[in-house]
Amino acid sequence: MQAFESLTDLPRQLDHAAVRDLAWALLSPSLLSQTPWRQRHPLCASGWASHPERLADWLLAQDRQPGPLEHWLAQAPNHRLGLYYERLWQFALGQAPDVQLLAANLPIRLGGQTLGELDLLLRDAEGVHHLELAIKLYLGPRHGDGSTPSQWLGPGSHDRLDLKLEHLGLHQLPLSSRPESQEALAQLEVQPTSAELWLGGYFFYPWPGNCTAPQGANPGHLRGRWLRQNELDDFLGQPAEGHWQPLARHAWLAPAVSEANDCWPAERFGQWRAELDPDSPARLLVRLVADADGRWREAERAFVVSDRWPLEPLQA
Repeated sequence: MQAFESLTDLPRQLDHAAVRDLAWALLSPSLLSQTPWRQRHPLCASGWASHPERLADWLLAQDRQPGPLEHWLAQAPNHRLGLYYERLWQFALGQAPDVQLLAANLPIRLGGQTLGELDLLLRDAEGVHHLELAIKLYLGPRHGDGSTPSQWLGPGSHDRLDLKLEHLGLHQLPLSSRPESQEALAQLEVQPTSAELWLGGYFFYPWPGNCTAPQGANPGHLRGRWLRQNELDDFLGQPAEGHWQPLARHAWLAPAVSEANDCWPAERFGQWRAELDPDSPARLLVRLVADADGRWREAERAFVVSDRWPLEPLQA
């Protein structure tokens, strides 16, 4: 399911944070290789898919002149990670060769009630497609077999992989074929030939220990670790190159890159740990390692969750 395998390392080479996220959205592998509904990379029929070097050139051009992307992102007041991910895709699809973005977040209504939205409607050489996008971070079970999707939870413990797949399959993906959608589609003079999904993100495995990947996982999926606060000293005491520091939520997509003067000194990290509330929402840490060019790049990531996780939902 990796459409641009030759460009996998490109996000790490980019300077601008939002452009790195843009490149990561387009180039990172899917979480799953087997899904109840067809999974389709939104760019699989684009000119970029047949000529990946053109996509690389386009992303490098965005990195040199990120103003248009910054302007596009600034128009969306909601900074939730999922909506940010969608905005990145919309920006790219609006400029992708041989792809026409027909609509994004198209509301489907019945009377005065909104039944849902179609994430993307696009036209390419293979027809008109309704595509649902999702970015998910799931933590696997501490004990036992992780093959069952219901055992993989979001960091806030409010989300489960099986429930997300069920919602996609029973509500989001069938929405474009429901009678209530026909008026909105008729106004665009289109009728999707298919409904597909693209699910990106990371699976986080427990530390200490391990678990198997969920059923249907892409063998090349992105991954990290998770641990509870009472395990943090032992985790950080392991011999490893570089240093750890928290990563802000808006930066959870692409691998982190930091200038030397933005790296946290040991004193600041120690203060952060001392002030960490026992019931704090999950915090994402990254281990940064100095590169030959003097920049610090992510080598590993790990969620730190409450000692009670996931027995009680945590407050955001």
